[in-house]
Amino acid sequence: MPFDLRPQTARDIQERARPAIAAWLFVLCFMVLVMVALGGATRLTGSGLSIMEWDPIMGALPPWSEAEWQRLYRLYQQIPQYTLINQGFGIDGFKHIFWLEWTHRLWGRLMGVVLLGPLLWFGLRRAMPSWLWVRMAVLLVLGGLQGAVGWFMVASGFEADSTAVSPYRLVLHLALALSLYAALFWTAMSVRRAAPKPKLLVPPGLRTASILLLILVALTILAGGFVAGLKAGLTYNTFPLMDGHLVPDGWSALQPWWKNLFENIPSVQFDHRLLATSTVTLGLCTAAYGLSVQPSGALFRALAAVGCVVAVQYLLGVATLIYVVPVALGTLHQAGAVLLLTAALALRHVLRD
Repeated sequence: MPFDLRPQTARDIQERARPAIAAWLFVLCFMVLVMVALGGATRLTGSGLSIMEWDPIMGALPPWSEAEWQRLYRLYQQIPQYTLINQGFGIDGFKHIFWLEWTHRLWGRLMGVVLLGPLLWFGLRRAMPSWLWVRMAVLLVLGGLQGAVGWFMVASGFEADSTAVSPYRLVLHLALALSLYAALFWTAMSVRRAAPKPKLLVPPGLRTASILLLILVALTILAGGFVAGLKAGLTYNTFPLMDGHLVPDGWSALQPWWKNLFENIPSVQFDHRLLATSTVTLGLCTAAYGLSVQPSGALFRALAAVGCVVAVQYLLGVATLIYVVPVALGTLHQAGAVLLLTAALALRHVLRD
C-alpha cells in the first residue's frame, strides 16, 4: 500500500518527533555552554557589574541615545568597582564592558525563547511523552531560578567596598548552570537513545570509575569557582610547586578550619590543583582501562572523549595559571570545564544500568 492511512497514535507521533526533540535539546546544551563561557569572559574583564538594572523586557534593548548612555554610566559611577578600580576610564571604557555584559544577558533571554518556543510547538503536536513533560518542567524551574540567582550574585558587587561579586554567590550561580546543563544533556541523550540498548560487555569497575569521575569533575569545577571568585589564579603562578612548596605556606591560616576551603587563597588554589590532578589521573586511567578491551560504538567514543578532553583541560588550566589568567585562556578553560563535564556525562550515560 503506497500510503499508510491508519490514524497516527500518540506513540507514533512521539517516535517521529524524537530526533527533532533531541536536536532541540542539544541546541539548548550548546547555548548553555556558550552562556558559561560568556559568564567567564564577563568575570575576567570586570564587565559583570556594568549594568545596574534588572529589566527582563526592556533590558533586551541596547541604549538608544547618548542621554541613555550617560544615565547608565552615572549609575555605574555609584558603585565601588568604579571608584576603586575604573575611576576616570570614561564613557568609552564603560561602553566596552557594558556590551559584553549586555550580550551575556541577551543570550540568556534567547535561551528562554529557544526553550519555550519549541516546547509549545511539540506540546501542541502531542509529540512529547509524559516523562519528558515532567523533566522539562524541572528544567523551566531551574532556568528561572538561574536568572534570579544571577541577579542575586551581581547585586553582591554593589555593596560597600566591594569590587567583585561574592565568591559564594558566584559558585551558587555556577552550580545551578552546571545542574541545568547536566539535566539538559542527560535528557537529550535519553531522548536520542530511547530504544532499548544492547547489553555491553563492561570491564569490572568501569561503571564505578565513571561515577567517581563525574563526582570529581563536578567538585573540581566548583573549586575552580572559588578560585575565580577570590582571584586566586593571580598568585602562585608556578607549576607544580606553589612558591617553592608542594603545600603552600598559610594553607590552614584561617579559623575555623573550614573557611580555608572557601576563603583562603593559598588553600583554595591548592585544593583546585589537587582535585584537577586527581581528575586527570582518574580520567586517563578510566579511558585507558576501558579502551583496553577494544570497545566499539558509543562506549568507544565516550572513553576516547574523556581521555582527550581531560588531558586538554588540565593543560589549559596549567597554561592559564602560568600566564596569570589572560582573558582568552581563562574563558577557554571555563568552557573546557563544561566540555569535560559533557564527556563524563556521556560516559556515564552509556554505562548506565
